[in-house]
Amino acid sequence: MSTPTPGPSPGPLSLPDTSVYQDDPNREPLELDFEARKGPVLFRWLTVAMEQLIAIILIALVLSVSTNVVGRSLFNRSLPWADEVGRMLFIWMIFIGAAAAFARYEHIAVDFLVRRLKPRAAHGLFLLQHLIISGLMGVMIWGGYLVLSRSTGRTAILGVPWNLINVSLVVCASFIAMVALWRAWQSLTIILRRA
Repeated sequence: MSTPTPGPSPGPLSLPDTSVYQDDPNREPLELDFEARKGPVLFRWLTVAMEQLIAIILIALVLSVSTNVVGRSLFNRSLPWADEVGRMLFIWMIFIGAAAAFARYEHIAVDFLVRRLKPRAAHGLFLLQHLIISGLMGVMIWGGYLVLSRSTGRTAILGVPWNLINVSLVVCASFIAMVALWRAWQSLTIILRRA
C-alpha cells in the first residue's frame, strides 16, 4: 500500500482586495482628496478643523462622564453638571461628525446601480442626489433659524443658552449644503462636457 504524497502546502491566507468596493471611478471627481489637495481648499481645511474639534469634544466627553462615574462610585455623590455637559458635547459631536463624514464621503450608501452605469448617467444620479441633499439641508437650515430666533431658554443646571447647542444643527446643515452644491456643480459640468 502506497502512502499519498502531500500536495503543496497552502500559503498564508490571502484577503480579497477591498479597494474594489471602496473606490468608485465615477465618484472620483466629487471627492475631496486631502493628500493630493484636490477639491476646494475651504472644504478641506474646514473638514480637518472639524475632525480636530471632534477629537477635543470626545476627550472632554469622556472626562465629563468619567468624572461623574467616579463621583458616584467612590464618593457616592453625583455631579449633575457632568450629565448636562456630556449631553451638550454629544449633540455637538454628532452634528460635526455628520458634516465631516459627508465631506469625506463616508456615510453609508447603496451604490450598486451607480457603479454599473456609464459615467454620464452616474453623474446624472449624483446631480439629482446632491440637489435633493441641498434641498433637505436648506429645510434644516430654515428650521434651525426658526428655532434659534424663538428660543430663549437655558439649560437647567449650568444656565447655558439652548441656542449654543441648537446652532450645531445650522452649522452642520450649512456645511453639508455647501459641499453638496459643489458636488452637484461638478456632476453638472461632467455631464455637459460629455454631451
